[in-house]
Amino acid sequence: MRRLMAEVERAARSDVSVLVVGESGTGKELVSRALHDLGPRAGRPFVAVDCGALSPSLVASELFGHERGAFTGAEQLHIGAFERAHGGTLFLDEIGELPLALQASLLGALERRRVRRLGGRADIAVDVRVVSATNRDVRGDVNSGAFRLDLYYRLAVVTLRLPPLRERSDDIELLVEYFLRDCGHEGPVDELISPATMRSLATHHWPGNVRELRNLIEATLAMGQPPALEPPPADASDPIAAVLGLPYRTARERLLHEFEARYLPALLARAEGNVSQAARTAQMNRSHLLELLQRHHLK
Repeated sequence: MRRLMAEVERAARSDVSVLVVGESGTGKELVSRALHDLGPRAGRPFVAVDCGALSPSLVASELFGHERGAFTGAEQLHIGAFERAHGGTLFLDEIGELPLALQASLLGALERRRVRRLGGRADIAVDVRVVSATNRDVRGDVNSGAFRLDLYYRLAVVTLRLPPLRERSDDIELLVEYFLRDCGHEGPVDELISPATMRSLATHHWPGNVRELRNLIEATLAMGQPPALEPPPADASDPIAAVLGLPYRTARERLLHEFEARYLPALLARAEGNVSQAARTAQMNRSHLLELLQRHHLK
C-alpha cells in the first residue's frame, strides 16, 4: 500500500489518463479523488459518472449532454459530464460496463478533446483529465472483443492496481482504528473490538473488502458489539461452491484470481521461464501474459 500511495502521488503530478483496477470495495473512487486532489487540477471540478449504473440509452446523454428536444423526454438542455468537468477531472467508474457502441464515441471525444451534445450541431472544446475505474479484467475483454483496444490504451496510460483486503490483512488493525475514530468513537479500540475479535478479522476473507470492514465497524458502534462474521463455506474444497453466495462480479473475480494464481506458475515452469514460449503454449497474446505475470508478481 505504501508503494501504491507513492504511485498515486507520482501519477497525480502528471495529466495522463489513469485506469484504477480493483475489486468492489477496495477504494477505487478514493484513489481517483486523490489523483485529483494531489494534482494541479485540485481547485477545479471532479465529476463522476457511473457507467454501470446508467442504461445504455442514458450514458451518451450523461457524458456528452443533450439539447432540448433531442429525443423523447428531453424537455430541457442538459450539460454533460465532459462540460461540467471542464478544467478538472472526469471520473468514469465501472468503465468496463460501457457499451461497445459508445466506446467509439468516448474515444473520439478523448482524442479530439471536443464533444457534441445529442441533438446539437456545434462541437464544444473540453479540457479534462480522465481517470477510469473497473473491477473487470478489461485487458481480457480486449482479447475477447468486448472492449476496444484503442480505447483501452487511451484510458490506461497509467494503471494502478488496488489489492483486495484479504491480501493485506496487516492493515486491518489500522483500518479498524481509523474507522472507529472517523465514526466518533473516542475510547480505546478494545472496548469494542477485543484482541480475539481482531484476530478473527485478520483471517476473514472480506468479499466486500474495505467497504465491508467499514460497515462492520458502523454496526459494532450501533449495537455495542461486533456482528458475527459469516463462516466459510462448508465445502471449502470446491472453489465454485465457495462463491455461490457472492455477487456475480465478486465471485467471478475471485475464481479468476485463484485460477491465474495456480495456472501461471505452472505455465512458466513448462516454458522454463521463457515468456514468449509460455504465450505460445497458452495460445495468448504475449503482452497480456506479461501483464498477468506482473499482476501476480511473477515477473
